Amino acid sequence: MTMQQIYLAIPLLPLLAAILVGLFGKLMPRSMAHVLTIAGVAVSFALSLYVLKNALVSEPYNATVYSWLKSGNFTFEIGFLIDRLSAMMMVVVTFVSLMVHIYTIGYMHEDQGYARFFSYISLFTFAMLMLVMSNNFMQLFFGWEAVGLVSYLLIGFWYTRPTAIYANLKAFLVNRVGDFGFLLGIGLVLFHFGSLDYAAVFSVAPQMADVQINLIGNTQWSLMTATCILLFIGAMGKSAQVPLHVWLPDSMEGPTPISALIHAATMVTAGIFMVARMSPLFELSTTALSFVLIIGSITALFMGFLGIIQNDIKRVVAYSTLSQLGYMTVALGVSAYSVAIFHLMTHAFFKALLFLGAGAVIMGMHHDQDIRNMGNLKKYMPVTWITSLIGSLALIGTPFLSGFYSKDSIIEAAKASHITGSGFAYFAVLAGVFVTAFYSFRMYFLVFHGEEKWRSVQHDAHHDDHDHHHGLAPTDNPHEPGWVVKLPLILLAIPSLAIGYIAIEPMLFGDFFKGVITVDYAIHPAMKELTHHWHTIYQSANGMALHSLATLPFILAASGVFTAWFFYMKRPDIPASIQTKFSNINKVLENKYGFDSFNERVFAFGSRMIGEKLWQIGDVKIIDGGMVNGTANLIGKLSGIVRKLQTGLIYHYAFAMIIGVFLLLTFFTKV
Repeated sequence: MTMQQIYLAIPLLPLLAAILVGLFGKLMPRSMAHVLTIAGVAVSFALSLYVLKNALVSEPYNATVYSWLKSGNFTFEIGFLIDRLSAMMMVVVTFVSLMVHIYTIGYMHEDQGYARFFSYISLFTFAMLMLVMSNNFMQLFFGWEAVGLVSYLLIGFWYTRPTAIYANLKAFLVNRVGDFGFLLGIGLVLFHFGSLDYAAVFSVAPQMADVQINLIGNTQWSLMTATCILLFIGAMGKSAQVPLHVWLPDSMEGPTPISALIHAATMVTAGIFMVARMSPLFELSTTALSFVLIIGSITALFMGFLGIIQNDIKRVVAYSTLSQLGYMTVALGVSAYSVAIFHLMTHAFFKALLFLGAGAVIMGMHHDQDIRNMGNLKKYMPVTWITSLIGSLALIGTPFLSGFYSKDSIIEAAKASHITGSGFAYFAVLAGVFVTAFYSFRMYFLVFHGEEKWRSVQHDAHHDDHDHHHGLAPTDNPHEPGWVVKLPLILLAIPSLAIGYIAIEPMLFGDFFKGVITVDYAIHPAMKELTHHWHTIYQSANGMALHSLATLPFILAASGVFTAWFFYMKRPDIPASIQTKFSNINKVLENKYGFDSFNERVFAFGSRMIGEKLWQIGDVKIIDGGMVNGTANLIGKLSGIVRKLQTGLIYHYAFAMIIGVFLLLTFFTKV
């Protein structure tokens, strides 16, 4: 196989499997659905590993596969740009997708839509691969919209649930808001740069740095600032940044494997990947970078606070995803693009692990998701316990684990930056360390340690004669799922432990992203300072981990874990009294800062009101009342008048004829 054939095979194999299973799933044996889709994704993963290995030693591949459309001077093409950034993303996407495919066999084995589900997740993998492999804005937009469409299908997979339909509609609409900005940004690129090809756009970008355009009235805007902010608005929707984050927690209504796929390595990281890919443009606008930085800081801190009060195990992990996406966005804002991609990679593994671990707990608890009804599950689910502990430790930035290297690098990059908003960003990511450790281990202790609260829930259910479908029956104990669920947990735990230690030096301080990511060190020196620290103070991954033991982030993380242990293992009365004492703050958090209610009252209610007025005035009064019924009424009245003229008396008609002749002679006969 030539390299181009390999590049084509990687996205097309999951697509082919999705089509076969989607169209013929009901005709084939049930097991064939997972055999075909897993085979497609597994081969894609193996080929992606080969492509990454090849990308490390060869020049980037940038070529058009075929021209899709030619309009005037513009050509819209499908093409691949395979460099180290896209090759690394391909490996992460296919690996996490493969783990999710295998896990799904166990999680969805009783579901009626088994084949349909495998078809969807395979199609999702194809869409994400097309996005990360693209070499032009048109194909990027195709992949962007395709992951949005398939996520809509996946979030609403259980379409008989009203909450699932509400959640997928919400995700679809919120993403359309971001995508509108994204499309406007692409429109500015096409109009002013004359091309949608990355290489062509990036090559002329420095010459366009000082170009001013009129957007509204006579106000002058920097072309680069306007373009970058509009592109980032697309990322705000896809990567769930405030205020376009509201769809992500609700998307927990989809099956758990989807939560891992959408929120770990694929859809939500598309915006982070896109901004890193566009680094030659963003480096030319410090204003746009400050905008990115402030949005990321707000998301990192304030979404973490919401994780503290959640009781649904999947929603705790969902808010943690929002917070970590904020961290990645902060890294982008301080021009530490390589650090953002590094955290994207490490986060993909430990967040997929946490979601799949949460799914295993939900299965063990017979689909009860409330962490207040759990406790001491480590006794009954040892593999889930140890892998979830590894995921939680990686998430909070425990030294030597993968999350530590990427998270601490983001904090240092924010500290080293001097652009507008960097002071607040540094505070936000530091405070976020304590918050993340607190809510992560609150969940961990309530689920895996302490008293077995599900026994009292069973007892109450038994006495109240409740339905046991969504919880343990009185005679049940929680149970460890089968190997088809445990194997992905173990395989995801390995990179969660080691990938940061292995990859930090080449990815952040080596040549891994050389020629792929552009940074103007004179204006944005954060990465330069990080590199200096690495070579003079740390010198190795071991040195960085050992040095961190005396730093503020480690102390804050340890304090968060200790506080969670003390509050929920030793003195559970303290959180209850805090909640009572600060009921107003708790109410704000429970209302999610009012974003949802604001959207409901302003946008949803406003849209409905405008629609109703347009219907009442435009439809009922103008079209129905004026045009349709008005025309009918007019004809009826005219008919009534004409009807009176038709008397049937011959002398009336003779008189009318005489009058008519008189008028003709008067007006039309020349004298």
